[in-house]
Amino acid sequence: MKTPIIILTAICTTAVIPLQAQEKSDTIQYVSGEVVVTGTRNKTDIRHLPMTVSVVGRQQIERTHTPSLLPVLTERIPGFFNTSRGIMGYGVSGGAAGSMNLRGISSSSGGLMVLIDGHPQYMGIMGHPIADAYQSLMADRVEVLRGPASVLYGSNAMGGVINIVTRKMQEDGVKTNVNLGYGSYNTLQTEATNRVHKGRFTSIVSGSYNRTDGHRPDMDFEQYGGYAKLGYEISDAWSVRADVNVTHFNASNPGEITDPLLDADQRITRGMTSFALENHYEKSSGALSFFYNWGKHWINDGYTANPDDDDFPKNYRFNSRDRMTGISWYQSAQFFKGNRLTTGVDYYHFGGEAWNRTLSGERIPQVDKVQDEIAGYVDFRQNIGSWLTIDAGLRFDHHSQAGTEWIPQAGLSFRLPKNADIKLMASKGFRYPTIREMYMWAPANPNLKPEQIWNYEVAFSQRLCDGRLTYGINIFYIAGKNMIMTTFVNGNPLNVNTGQVNNAGVEAQTAYRISSVWSIDANYSYLHMKRPVVAAPEHKLYVGGLFTQGRWSVSTGLQYIAGLYKSLAPAETENFVLWNLYGSFRAARWLDIWVRGENLLAQRYEINAGFPMPKATVMTGININL
Repeated sequence: MKTPIIILTAICTTAVIPLQAQEKSDTIQYVSGEVVVTGTRNKTDIRHLPMTVSVVGRQQIERTHTPSLLPVLTERIPGFFNTSRGIMGYGVSGGAAGSMNLRGISSSSGGLMVLIDGHPQYMGIMGHPIADAYQSLMADRVEVLRGPASVLYGSNAMGGVINIVTRKMQEDGVKTNVNLGYGSYNTLQTEATNRVHKGRFTSIVSGSYNRTDGHRPDMDFEQYGGYAKLGYEISDAWSVRADVNVTHFNASNPGEITDPLLDADQRITRGMTSFALENHYEKSSGALSFFYNWGKHWINDGYTANPDDDDFPKNYRFNSRDRMTGISWYQSAQFFKGNRLTTGVDYYHFGGEAWNRTLSGERIPQVDKVQDEIAGYVDFRQNIGSWLTIDAGLRFDHHSQAGTEWIPQAGLSFRLPKNADIKLMASKGFRYPTIREMYMWAPANPNLKPEQIWNYEVAFSQRLCDGRLTYGINIFYIAGKNMIMTTFVNGNPLNVNTGQVNNAGVEAQTAYRISSVWSIDANYSYLHMKRPVVAAPEHKLYVGGLFTQGRWSVSTGLQYIAGLYKSLAPAETENFVLWNLYGSFRAARWLDIWVRGENLLAQRYEINAGFPMPKATVMTGININL
């Protein structure tokens, strides 16, 4: 009991003593004029939104020099945590990491949605995002909406959304960047990006190659990535853009340390493309967009070295192909002073096929299904004077098999004297059952109903010292029903809507810009779960600092994790402290030399049960800007 009290005391203290705020492009949740698009389809001052939105900017992403976006989100977003099993790569299938968890709602079950420029990204059959597809090279910023976002984004946004806003060249000219790094366990990371802005035309083209031997035998990982985006301003009010992103990775699963696997290999390809026609007038803005996601998976689940084991070499390999096609339209308009009305329509067509291919070439079908989701929504926001904003939204969503859902939300935002804000929010989230849950393997049940939760939240924030000091705290309660669980019915496993969710918690964050060269920030989250889940820590604390002067930039952070369930049967929890350090030196106008050290306290810990994490690791490299 002493640990939570000590942590809460420290956080409350940092709310009133000089702590740091980072530069505007870094993680600052409560900034006057901070504009976000995730809590609403149109660009909106964050202070007018009743929901909790956190932002991680491009400078913070670049400072860590990590190919994946997830590590920086785990540090910077209170209530967010992702699983990991090694120095690089997450993998899929058995032993995989990369599960994202927000307030006890997990992406592995499809309850947390990843978006790229507002377009859903998840595996069409399994219904969950693929962590290795979300690379830093494409992101200008990441906006995380903590809490249900189903009114705007439908199913899978039950626990929140992670919206990757892609990069765009702002000023005229041509810029090229090359980043190379090498470090522990023969780990190599490379990235090259070219950005162009000439007149009304913009483009960005990026490519990457990353690999590692891993800190355990048979844990190598290799990844190829590419991203391209083209944009053109037809007029002052109309523009078009199109992009494509492809990631291929080869991953190996060494198995649990006490029961290692042989030949557990995966070859995975994920891709997405989109096209959007956008308009932006003084009192109206909107977009019509088309997107297409696809994936191809080849998985060898491996075998133990024991010839008496039932898994001793399988005579087949699992294969799947999935796809998701979507069309989205929305238009937002201001009809009178202080008003904003947004209406939209979404249509998703998703699914795929899975099969086992025997070593003799025989194809054994598993599933071949497609489903549809069509929805319409409206979101109404009204400012009353300069001190109050009312927000209300409603979505009608129909699934071709699971039926129809009505999703409401409502909230209030109060702007108080001395740059203080109070927000109240009540919102419903839901998730349709996936094709896997309805049709694949022994527990399959085609009669499943959607999962449902209600989230109730109150938040307070304030800016002091001319905006140099910011702090905020929010309290939430989540109640859910119809959660899909596997139970035994008549002696056989079956997926049924029998689970419940009762989660409550507190999240706090603070930042202070001490001077032009020094800044520090901190965030903390406490999560109480009546029914614990894997990878949702009870306590998560991060304290970081940044020093920038002349050619030098050094940032560091301590992260404390306690009450992390790494498995439920048997129940096993983990506590650990991680110290990471990032530094760079500008050797020339065009050259930076950087270094990254992780787990510098050499902690022995596990996030996935049976998969010990590496102790201290170091990467160093160069960043070339032309």
